[in-house]
Amino acid sequence: MTDWPDQFTRDMSCTSAEWQRLLSQALAGHDWAAQGETQARIALPGGTLTLHWAPGPPRQIALLRLPTLQLHGAFEGVPPAARRIFMRHLDLHTHRGGG
Repeated sequence: MTDWPDQFTRDMSCTSAEWQRLLSQALAGHDWAAQGETQARIALPGGTLTLHWAPGPPRQIALLRLPTLQLHGAFEGVPPAARRIFMRHLDLHTHRGGG
């Protein structure tokens, strides 16, 4: 995606514990704070990004069942260029290989 809206939702294939591990690795070097077990607030140029997550229904493919996580993000005051840069960084750290 080239432009990120003020708010977005993603369906992630991971557990909450896996997401928190991936997120902490992706945010190394950034000013951020966890807010409870299901939210994080990240300081970005010009503003902040708040992420909320909750377990979703498992995804089933034949006999394979994968956990899912519903992720919601809200940018506040972050200009489009900074959103793109950060989301590309986050995607590089949270996407999983597949083929």
